[in-house]
Amino acid sequence: MHICLICSELLGFGFAGGFGFATRSLGRNLAARGHRVTVVMPQPVGLEDTRARLDGMDVLTFPRKDIFGAAGLYRDLNADVYHSQHPSLSTHVAQRSVPGAVHVVTVRDPRNLHDWWLELAYPSRSRLGVLKTMAFYENPMVWSAVRRSLRVFVPARCLVEKVRKKYLLGRSPEFLPTPIVMPEGEICKAGKPTLCYIGRLDRRKRPDRFLALAPVFPEADFLVVGGAQDPRYERELMRRFGSAGNVQLLGFVDQFASDALHRVLTSSWIMVNTAMREGLPNVFIEAAAHGCAIVSAHDPDGFATRFGRHCPDGRFDRAVASLLGDGSWRERGQLGAAYVRATNSVDTATQRHLDEYSILLDARSPKKMEMS
Repeated sequence: MHICLICSELLGFGFAGGFGFATRSLGRNLAARGHRVTVVMPQPVGLEDTRARLDGMDVLTFPRKDIFGAAGLYRDLNADVYHSQHPSLSTHVAQRSVPGAVHVVTVRDPRNLHDWWLELAYPSRSRLGVLKTMAFYENPMVWSAVRRSLRVFVPARCLVEKVRKKYLLGRSPEFLPTPIVMPEGEICKAGKPTLCYIGRLDRRKRPDRFLALAPVFPEADFLVVGGAQDPRYERELMRRFGSAGNVQLLGFVDQFASDALHRVLTSSWIMVNTAMREGLPNVFIEAAAHGCAIVSAHDPDGFATRFGRHCPDGRFDRAVASLLGDGSWRERGQLGAAYVRATNSVDTATQRHLDEYSILLDARSPKKMEMS
C-alpha cells in the first residue's frame, strides 16, 4: 500500500511541533510494516533540501509560496491513500489532483474564533505569522475539503463534537489514536520529586507559570524541555529563572534522534502543562506512557482528572502539592501508563490506521487489496 501523509511540518526536518511529531510517528510505523510512505509538506524555513529519506519514508517538499503548484507532486505519486495530518490548503490541492484516491483527514487541533484570538493575542513570533497560518488552515476550500473526505478522524474523543460543528459534518468524526512508543522494562523514577514541562517556550504555553513553581517546591527538580520561536521571550525566561538552582533548561529535544526525552520522562514524577488552551497534546500521552502524573488546567479525554490533577483555576501549586503530599502521583501515573498501552501503543494505533485504510480501499475496488 502506498500512503501519502500530507502535513505542514515533520519532526526532524525543520522546526516542528505536535503535528510534526504525530506525522513522523505514524509514518515511520507504517513504513516499518512494509508499506510505502511518502510525506508531502511545505519546504521548511531555512532549509534548502527539497527531499529527504527519514525512517523509511520519502519526504518531498514544495515552495511555501506555491501551495497550488504541488498538484503535480500528488498526481505523480499516485498513492492509494492521502491522509492529511490536519486539514489545510494542501488537503484541497491533493483532493483535486487525485480525485480517484482515498482521501482522509485527521483534525488534530481544531481552532474556533476564541482559539485564534488567543493565538493573535499571544503569538509565537508575530501576529502576521498567525494570520498567514490562519489563511493556510481556515478558508472555504479547506472546510469543503474536510466535508469531501471519505473519513474524518480525531486523535482525542473530546474533539469529536467540536470538529463536527466546526466543519458542519453530516456524521461525527471517528477516534483514531496516535502511535506512541511505550518504554520497555521497569520505569525507575528519580529519588527526589521531579517535575517536567515539555513544549514550546511560547507565551501562549505560559512556561513561566511552571518555572514559578520552582521556589515554591525547593526540594524538587524542575526540568524544562523545549525551545522558543521568539528569542526575546526566551531571553526573558532565562533572565528570570535561569539562575534557579533546582531548574534545568534543556532546550529542544528530538525524541527520534536521542533518548534525552525518554530519560526526562522516566525520571519525572509529574508533568505540568500550563498552556492557555489544548486539544490532547502528544506530550500528555507520552508522559502518561512513562508513568508521569498529569497536572493541567485542561482535561482532554480526562487525562488530568484520571491520571493526575485538573486545576481549571490555574492553581498548579495546589495540584502539585496534593499529588506530592499524599503520594498519589505514582498511582495516577500507573493508571495513565495502562491506558496509553491499551489505546496508543505502536501496534494498536498503527493497526487501527491500516484497518481504516483497508476498509476504504476495499470499498473503492471490487478486488480486495492484500495487506502486509
